[in-house]
Amino acid sequence: MTILVSACLLSIGCRYDGKVKECPQILALAKDNILIPVCPEQLGGRPTPRNPVEILNGKVVEKNGADHTEEFKKGAEYVLKTALLNNCHLAILKSKSPSCGFGKIYDGTFSKTLVDGNGIAAQLLIDNGIEIKTENDF
Repeated sequence: MTILVSACLLSIGCRYDGKVKECPQILALAKDNILIPVCPEQLGGRPTPRNPVEILNGKVVEKNGADHTEEFKKGAEYVLKTALLNNCHLAILKSKSPSCGFGKIYDGTFSKTLVDGNGIAAQLLIDNGIEIKTENDF
């Protein structure tokens, strides 16, 4: 099976802070599957490191109000194209992320408050029939 995976979960330092969130259980899936690393934020043109962002009223914003919604949408489109080109039916994404979060994301107040919702890329994948899991499922 070919699986789309948030690159940070595969030891690639692409998170906003440049760190990785390696998940050995996901790395182990490479024994029997093809894992395709993606970072919607980098694919959308965001640098690493970068200021943290959250989703507020449907917009992807920094604490100072700078709007990065279009970059996140662009990155999400690249991720979807990658999934479709590689016939991926499953994506394993980084939880809570404004791009990859599934089920719970931060509320846009930068207070570490979680609310029900999905990141921009996660939602686009869901809308196109791709199953989503997070590192918390492993």
